[in-house]
Amino acid sequence: MTTAIPNASASSATPYGTLPPASPLPERRPVSLPRLQQMREAGEKITMLTAYDATFAAMADAAGVECILVGDSLGMVCQGLPSTVGVSLDTMAYHTASVARGLHRVQGTAWLIADLPFGTYAENREQALRSACTLMQAGAHMVKLEGGGWTAPTVEFLVQRGVPVCAHLGLTPQTVHALGGYRVQGKGDLAARTLRQQASELQNAGATMMVLEMVPAALARELTAELPHCHTIGIGAGSGTAGQVLVLHDMLGIHLAKMPRFVHDFMQEAGSVRGAMQAYVQAVKAGRFPDDALHAW
Repeated sequence: MTTAIPNASASSATPYGTLPPASPLPERRPVSLPRLQQMREAGEKITMLTAYDATFAAMADAAGVECILVGDSLGMVCQGLPSTVGVSLDTMAYHTASVARGLHRVQGTAWLIADLPFGTYAENREQALRSACTLMQAGAHMVKLEGGGWTAPTVEFLVQRGVPVCAHLGLTPQTVHALGGYRVQGKGDLAARTLRQQASELQNAGATMMVLEMVPAALARELTAELPHCHTIGIGAGSGTAGQVLVLHDMLGIHLAKMPRFVHDFMQEAGSVRGAMQAYVQAVKAGRFPDDALHAW
C-alpha cells in the first residue's frame, strides 16, 4: 500500500515557522495621519507597541495595535547596551526594514514609526533630513526625535519636506546622563512651564504625534488638551493622553532589570504573546490601563 505524501503547496508550514495571518482588511483601515486624527476626535485611544523584527511586528498588527515603534530601546533589549546612546543609524535602518517587511507580508495596517538615534539629527537640519530619509526608505512612515527647544526648527524643516515627525518630551533616554538618571520630568512650576512651551512649539512646527515619558499625569492630561493636532502618547504619563506605548519586552514580562513602575505584565494573565498584545489593546481602549494610582506620578 502506498502512503500519499501531503501536498506541500497546500500546507502553510515552513521549517522556520510562519507569520500570522493578514489583518482583516475590510474591517481595519490602514492607519494614516488622517485616521489618527479621526481617532483622536472620536475619543478613541491610540495603541502603540515597540517591535524590532518581522514576526513580532506582524503579531502586533494582527492583535490590533495601530502604531508600531521601532525604538532605539532595541539597543538595551536586543543588543544588551547600557542605554540607547550606542545605537547606530545603520542598526535602526536594519530593524526598520525587518519590521516593514513583516507588515508587508501580512498586509498589515499599522503605522510604522522609527527612532532617529543619538547623534543623527543634532548637527544640523540637513543631517536630520539625511537620517530621516534613511529610515523612511527602509519602510518607516514617520520618524521620532527627542527633546524640545532646539528641535522645533528641525521638525519644521523635516515636515516641510514631507517627513511626518513624532516628538518626544519628558524623560528623553538619549540624554539620560544629562538629566541625571531615569527621573520624572516636568515636576514643579518652572519645569512644567518649560515643557508646556516646548510642546506648543513642536506642535506649531508640524509634529503630529508626541511621546510623553515619565511626566506627571495631571500635566500630561493638560498638555493633551492643549495639543489638538499633536497626539500625545504616554509612557508613565497617566491615562489622560491620546494613546499609550510600552516596550514590547516589558509588557511581556521579559526584562533583565527591575520592572518600571509604569509597566504592566500582560503576559502573566494572557498566557500567550498574541493574547498579551490583544489584552493590552483592549485595556488601553477601555481606559483600564494605565491606572494612574499604580502606573503614574
